[in-house]
Amino acid sequence: MNAIAAVLRRAEQVHDLSRDELVFLLADHEYDREIFAAADRVRRKYVGDEVHLRGLIEFSNICRRNCFYCGLRAGNRGLGRYRLTPEEIIGLAQKGWEYGYKTVVLQSGEDEYYSVEKMCHIIKNIKRLGPVIALSIGEKTYAEYEAYKEAGAERYLIRIETTEKKLYEDLDPGMSHEKRKRCLNDLKKLGYEVGSGSLVGLPGQTIESLADDILYFREIGADMIGIGPFIPHEDTPLKAAKGGDFRLSLKVMALTRLLVPHINIPATTAMETLHRDGRAIALQSGANVVMPNITEGEYRKLYALYPGKACVDDTPGRCRECITAKIEGIGRTVV
Repeated sequence: MNAIAAVLRRAEQVHDLSRDELVFLLADHEYDREIFAAADRVRRKYVGDEVHLRGLIEFSNICRRNCFYCGLRAGNRGLGRYRLTPEEIIGLAQKGWEYGYKTVVLQSGEDEYYSVEKMCHIIKNIKRLGPVIALSIGEKTYAEYEAYKEAGAERYLIRIETTEKKLYEDLDPGMSHEKRKRCLNDLKKLGYEVGSGSLVGLPGQTIESLADDILYFREIGADMIGIGPFIPHEDTPLKAAKGGDFRLSLKVMALTRLLVPHINIPATTAMETLHRDGRAIALQSGANVVMPNITEGEYRKLYALYPGKACVDDTPGRCRECITAKIEGIGRTVV
């Protein structure tokens, strides 16, 4: 116990763990409580007790990709598809600003309907309202990323999903792991605040692979890292897979906080899908961001990345009230 206490103390004080130490801590559950407590202390020291809310607009569930783990995959013929018009997206951003969200996250599948011209129109008109704009719309060229940056986008979220090249390319047919990493590098070069992250519990994923993910997050100098459990969708090739574990996902998140102390880490909706208090627990284990959904109506259910998604029956206003109450209920404050 003394040796493990020394390892955790070093992680908390100098933010360093070896791959072998990460593997041990991920595989062994005896010290989970100490890991979560240390991550919470590091979170408080570096980013404070305030929780950042970012309004999420899921503006299209149409995607040209066929990722095995995602309910939006092009091969899913059972999903009702939708895409919002540019003016509808701008209108939702306006409502989000009125709800008090100072950052708007525009998220979609890789829908080729939204040309560079359309996206720049959307970005410029939302920017006039006042919020910081984050995009989560997949792999683009350097020129496209540059155009969005010039139009007013400041942040870009693109998960690496897994740092294991073979696993990534097995589960993301037709996609290149090197291209994914190139996108992250391009975004950094252009001056974006870059978010990445991973899925925990993918079929074939090892503890060693998860340790490599954490070390990669430190290596790339990301500004935000989102960690969530893999939840199998019945209309995907991985429908019979076991799926991710809430506790292991929480531990990957906590260890990421210990090694990269200054970044923003969201308490993801997928955490709440597996545990009714998942986001509150994540906020007490290293997280400092929540992204409430401000999409309206049936679209909330149709953006079905995974089944059982939390809060799909709420209105954006009710969602804002609910998450604020949860944050205040654990003694934290909304920025």
